Amino acid sequence: MASGDLRDVAVVVDDGFSAFEFSVACEVFGIDRTEEGVPSFRFAVCTRQDGPVASRQGFSLTADHRLDRLDEADLVIVTPVKTGFGPPEPELVDRLHAALDRGATVASFCSGSFTLAHAGLLDGRRATTHYLYAAELARRFPLVEVVPDVLYVEDGPVASSAGTSAGIDLSLHLVRKHHGTAVATAIARRMVVPPHRDGGQAQYVEAPVRPCADESLAAALDWAAGHLHTEIDVAAWARAASMSPRTFARRFRAETGVTPHRWLLERRVAAARLLLEEGDQSVDDVARRCGFGSAAMLRQHFLRLVGTTPTAYRRAYRGARSPAAVRLLPAGA
Repeated sequence: MASGDLRDVAVVVDDGFSAFEFSVACEVFGIDRTEEGVPSFRFAVCTRQDGPVASRQGFSLTADHRLDRLDEADLVIVTPVKTGFGPPEPELVDRLHAALDRGATVASFCSGSFTLAHAGLLDGRRATTHYLYAAELARRFPLVEVVPDVLYVEDGPVASSAGTSAGIDLSLHLVRKHHGTAVATAIARRMVVPPHRDGGQAQYVEAPVRPCADESLAAALDWAAGHLHTEIDVAAWARAASMSPRTFARRFRAETGVTPHRWLLERRVAAARLLLEEGDQSVDDVARRCGFGSAAMLRQHFLRLVGTTPTAYRRAYRGARSPAAVRLLPAGA
């Protein structure tokens, strides 16, 4: 049920700010759409000092407000900056804590999550960031439960979004929460974006390639990659490597960091992703070509590893073309 307590929004920018994430806040909350039945927001752009701040994209802006304006906001948005992994100014830390203490929501876009983490706002909370920075966030801030494969996380009054356009997803979620689905949908329609996206960041992460320095084992991996459409068990795989099943399993994990089953599953899902991007084969055909046997089995593993269904993935990536699919699958498979 919409609570209607989100009316005042302040976005913080500093030197090295990212134009896209900043513009997301402006587009969702900074445009008067009252004629379309969308409630008006008091919107403020805030900097910690007078004078212009420079973007990463070669222009500067001069904001009308300083950080004291955050004291009035129902929602404070922290955008990424060029030095986003470093600690924020003490005044910003104090203002962010004060915002939470009086019941406001504090949100970060992309690597802006590092600002919240440095401020201690994410300690004991779930949070996310761009998938490229998730491991670094977890390493630097062990008290934060980093969720790397989602578009956004809301944990109490603190919210964080993944890379770049995920700021749109989080913003629309907050609008939906406070003002209802109809308002969020109206804003999304004007922005020509979906009101809600399925899945998470896993859709956009390149499939892992597990290195292998062992020549005999590497040959077995190449063999398996060329037979994804067939049933592969560890015994047959071990024979291809001229090893016993036990030795094969032990050396496989030592070389690749995963079990043979996990490696095979990752390669089959990667092959399915490329086929779904490439053409118009049915999901059943894709499942068969990648060795899953059935569309139901493909869907189960695809959803677990990629975070969305094969059908939704194809819809999102239709039109993408890559010659890599030819390399992943054997001729005639």
